[in-house]
Amino acid sequence: LEKITAAYPDILFEGCSGGGGRFDAGFLYYMPQTWTSDNTDAVARLKIQYGTSLLYPISSMGAHVSAIPNHQTGRETSLTMRGNAAMAGVFGYELDLTQLTTEEQAEIKEQVAFYKKHRQLLQYGTFYRLESPFEGNDTAWMFVSKDQTEALVFYFRVLAEAAHPLVTLKLAGLDETANYQLYERVIGGDELMNIGFYIDSEIYGDYATRRFYLQKV
Repeated sequence: LEKITAAYPDILFEGCSGGGGRFDAGFLYYMPQTWTSDNTDAVARLKIQYGTSLLYPISSMGAHVSAIPNHQTGRETSLTMRGNAAMAGVFGYELDLTQLTTEEQAEIKEQVAFYKKHRQLLQYGTFYRLESPFEGNDTAWMFVSKDQTEALVFYFRVLAEAAHPLVTLKLAGLDETANYQLYERVIGGDELMNIGFYIDSEIYGDYATRRFYLQKV
């Protein structure tokens, strides 16, 4: 590996091996990006990526949007769900582009543009785990820039419930003395972290997801 990486310093190699041995701190020295799992199902990835992030940085975790039905689980999740899950990693696609509908092509263009726009924040911002997929039906995590001027929040609900109770999502890592723009609202960082905000009623159906962008004002 020393010979290969020294001879080709401009090539980004990705490490990939079987089972739980994929990630290795010594191996990451040579190949700082690892294929997180062959299981690309977005619901399964919530646990896979959440758990991997406990030890390894987001910038080292390969995460892709794949075709549905998923070839491991047979599950059919929306392109939005798959995209939002994969953005918590080194984002990419592994599917047949010729099989996509016009609407899917347009959404993929939007996802790629969004990821490129926020690449620095997504790969190198401080990552906070807000709701654990190991403890309930909801998962949430967020990225905060080092200067605390912007943040991205991702929320996932695996299964729908009738008359689902209002969910209050408390954030982390913000400047408690500053105000943040959240769509049309301006909310204090202290309120967002200690009281939180409601996830609105647009969350509907199984495998639902929302993302929220906050910017200091």
